[in-house]
Amino acid sequence: MITSSVNQTETAHEQRIEAVAAHVREILRLLGEDVSREGLADTPLRVAKMYEELLAGMTVDPDSVLSTTFEEKTDGPVVVADIIFYSLCEHHMLPFFGTAHVAYLPADRIVGLSKIARLVEVVSRRLQVQERMTEQIADSIDRVLKPHGVMVLVEAEHLCMCARGVKKPGSRTVTTAVRGQYRDDATLRAEFFRLLERRTGV
Repeated sequence: MITSSVNQTETAHEQRIEAVAAHVREILRLLGEDVSREGLADTPLRVAKMYEELLAGMTVDPDSVLSTTFEEKTDGPVVVADIIFYSLCEHHMLPFFGTAHVAYLPADRIVGLSKIARLVEVVSRRLQVQERMTEQIADSIDRVLKPHGVMVLVEAEHLCMCARGVKKPGSRTVTTAVRGQYRDDATLRAEFFRLLERRTGV
């Protein structure tokens, strides 16, 4: 019975990949390309598999990444900086990428540091806008850990601005989300920014 269920899942997965590849093939044809030429012969399948990888976070509940927590008392914030991420803008389906910096003030629970990086990955691996992605990271930490405060800062470069439209390569977008004491205490926010400056030597 288990083997049958696994086989059905694998079959459905393969059918989905093939269906996406067929649509990519049609898009190329409509754009005037010869989809039978050597350079494009396997492109539709590669693109389908690429989208599956880049959008893998769509099937994962972000809160589940933080499900294993530990009781721990600490007076200071926990800061995980320079978490590299890659995402797809939902407006043009072009990549945006950069770094996320996350801080939280534990109440009585902490989480493994790698889980913070994993959370960023899960939230970024879906069709996104940077503003929502920043809020979702903060919301998951706030819901699961129930800390005294959370602050998230995301810096990213968007290909929809660099490679098309206004064509401004090198421009970076910065978004923040604050919860709890980080929202109410300007000193805490300033400390977070100082820690980020210190790590870069600014």
